[in-house]
Amino acid sequence: MIDRYTRPEMGHIFSLENKYAVWQEIEVLACEAHAELGESGITKEEAAWIREHAAFKKEEVDEIEAVTNHDVIAFLTNMGSYIDADVPEGEPKPSRWVHYGMTSSDLGDTALCYQLVQATDILIEDCKKLGEICKRRAFEEKDTLCVGRTHGIHAEPMTFGMKFGSWAWELKRDYDRLVDARANVAFGAISGAVGTYSSIDPRVEEYVCEHLGLAHDPLSTQVISRDHHAYLAGVLATTAATCERIATEIRNLQKTDTLEAEEPFRKGQKGSSAMPHKRNPITVEKVCGLSRVVKANAQVAFDNVALWHERDISHSSAERVAQADSFIALDHMFSCLIRIVDGLVLYPAQMLANLNKTRGLIYSSKVLLHLVDTGITREDAYKIVQENAMATWREVQQCEAGTTFREKLEADPRCSKLKAEELDAIFDPKAFLTRTGVVFDRLERLTF
Repeated sequence: MIDRYTRPEMGHIFSLENKYAVWQEIEVLACEAHAELGESGITKEEAAWIREHAAFKKEEVDEIEAVTNHDVIAFLTNMGSYIDADVPEGEPKPSRWVHYGMTSSDLGDTALCYQLVQATDILIEDCKKLGEICKRRAFEEKDTLCVGRTHGIHAEPMTFGMKFGSWAWELKRDYDRLVDARANVAFGAISGAVGTYSSIDPRVEEYVCEHLGLAHDPLSTQVISRDHHAYLAGVLATTAATCERIATEIRNLQKTDTLEAEEPFRKGQKGSSAMPHKRNPITVEKVCGLSRVVKANAQVAFDNVALWHERDISHSSAERVAQADSFIALDHMFSCLIRIVDGLVLYPAQMLANLNKTRGLIYSSKVLLHLVDTGITREDAYKIVQENAMATWREVQQCEAGTTFREKLEADPRCSKLKAEELDAIFDPKAFLTRTGVVFDRLERLTF
């Protein structure tokens, strides 16, 4: 992922420095496990020496890999040189025990899962923070009237707080999925060339995984099966889709024709190189764009599940790109939305103006029910309401003065049973919100 979207903490996790540091820890733990078991020849003193002297330098690893064309061998060669550097001439080299009985995937796959756990922990905290902000803002805007839209068309009155609340609940589901996906990918495997433990005791695997906070894979091939990684990628894609949903709503609400909400416009910020008046929703647009990357990368993870026999390496190059990019992109998306949602600027007066824009058409459902209550069949009531609604629509569309929807109903003899006080109640937007308390009661109990 380009630096523009890479936050330092997440970027570090997928850096070579961090990967090599995890590799080093796995190799040292394996040596300590062998020493504890006392079956392979390595002594506890040698394991302690390896622990104290193990080191690497990325630049040196790179130089060696340029010759070996094998990253694990390059790393092991470099680390071994540091382990043996202070060993007296003629003494056995402790580095000979490093990688004992292991294959490259034992190291690489276990380390990768550990890195994915590290990265998922960051996203879990990101998700929690954004979800808590959405919940707080939901209660702040609990009574802020706005019009609800379906198919992009005005539907019925609602409150803006419900938008925030809906986002909070969806983020809670994302949070739970991330926690579950973390557990699903927190596996390690040190089982040898095809998973038979032919040259290594299974207890080494158990020891290493326990010390890393991972579960040991009950049956690996040469690799940890990529369904673990695919499941995680699917959860990242779903979470990205939630972020995109929030961003898309803000984009729509910021349109000049709507202008009910606006992402914060910082002092000194410029909207357009040609049009000085512009205040564009560029940050939430960026979120939508990055969501496409994360969702597309999920397909890469699904394609990585089917490897040849006990393993091939077709997955390796793809996931080196896709996994880092997905985590870094989603972390950046969360960072953007945390700032945007927390500081989202709202325009309640514009919300009210939009609510009244269709001259009362949004109350049609209440009119329908009240006409049914007077004894008219639903079919006849629907026809009456629709005829008057369509007449109002035409005037709204053509910007004609005309009369309001209510005035048309009052002039329609078929609606004579609807008295003035009843129409007052029907055309009160708060009448649509009498049961929203239960929504906020449920939201009050939401925790991350």
